[in-house]
Amino acid sequence: MEKIMELISQVRWETMLFSSFRITLILVIGWIALTAVKIGLRRMEAMLIERAKGEGEFMGEAVKRAETLAKLVRQAAIIVIWVMLILMILREVGVEIAPILASAGVVGLAVGFGAQNLVRDLITGFFMILENQVRVGDVAIVNGTGGLVERINLRTIVLRDLSGVVHVFPNGTINTLANVTREWSAYVFTVGVAYKEDTDRVVDVMRRVGADLKQDEAFGPLMVEDIEIFGVDEFADSAVNIKGRIKTLPIKQWDVGREYLRRVKKAFDREGIEIPFPHRSIYFGEMSKPFALQLVNGATPEPAHRKGRCLSAAFPRERDPPGTEPMLVSAERFAAHVPPPVSGDSGYMKQTGVCDEACSCSGDDDDSDGFGGGHFPGARRGRDAAGVER
Repeated sequence: MEKIMELISQVRWETMLFSSFRITLILVIGWIALTAVKIGLRRMEAMLIERAKGEGEFMGEAVKRAETLAKLVRQAAIIVIWVMLILMILREVGVEIAPILASAGVVGLAVGFGAQNLVRDLITGFFMILENQVRVGDVAIVNGTGGLVERINLRTIVLRDLSGVVHVFPNGTINTLANVTREWSAYVFTVGVAYKEDTDRVVDVMRRVGADLKQDEAFGPLMVEDIEIFGVDEFADSAVNIKGRIKTLPIKQWDVGREYLRRVKKAFDREGIEIPFPHRSIYFGEMSKPFALQLVNGATPEPAHRKGRCLSAAFPRERDPPGTEPMLVSAERFAAHVPPPVSGDSGYMKQTGVCDEACSCSGDDDDSDGFGGGHFPGARRGRDAAGVER
């Protein structure tokens, strides 16, 4: 008992009371700081929701985004405030906090180097959510990859493309972000018509189709404005391209655009406006004269496995004298060799059986007739009216 009384007598009550008062004051200041943070976060949350409502954003998503930001800021503020309170209280009770601060600095430096990508992702994600750059349900293009935004958090953004593939991008690696459906969307189209068509008439038809679509009960409410026809945009190889745009509600541009193009096709068919398609001309060179084709009825009946008529093709042969009858080639054989020239094939006619009596083909396979075996392989000469081979 005497020892206890001796210890009590050694206590400096004035210092203890003063330290207790300071600790209490530190706790009160901490409580006030936490309360101020909570009040400020509530106001920030209400302000974000009000701004989203003014922009026409879906309220469920706006509330979720505001709550996420408020929760993150609240947790960070609570951690910072409590760490400061604990350090100040330890100092008041006589604990040296300098080694603790030095150790915390070393640990923070190591974590900063090791997790710098994570920190970058978190900071980028925070500002992306705060600035409302993209929302769940938007169609966005991230680093050249497009898709529907399924999730947004502090570290990653998740897209799903049209094929169902899920793409996950860390927020710190996002270099380009394009929101296709922010506030309103647009469907840009290009319609090609033939060069012979009157472009003013074509534009009038397209505008009438757009006006009818605007009056439609299903598609009209999805259109923000009347259709815009910019006019002739390009002279293409086989068409005159006319460009236009349809402004719609977010993510509705493809529905309205497909319906508009369907109606334009029907309107062009009614008005007789031609939508061209590519044509190709085959040119054999300056040394090759045009082919003069003539249908020739066979003198003998054709076998059952060979149908069709023969073609009398006047192929240019430099060494043939004037008045020589044209070489006769069957229709099937001629059609089979209009595509690219190939090298000689001496057994072609025997293998395919396309040459018959009606074509008056001989058994000569050489290329000494000047026809040029590299053009039509295995071609035979014809015979003139006297039966002389040419």
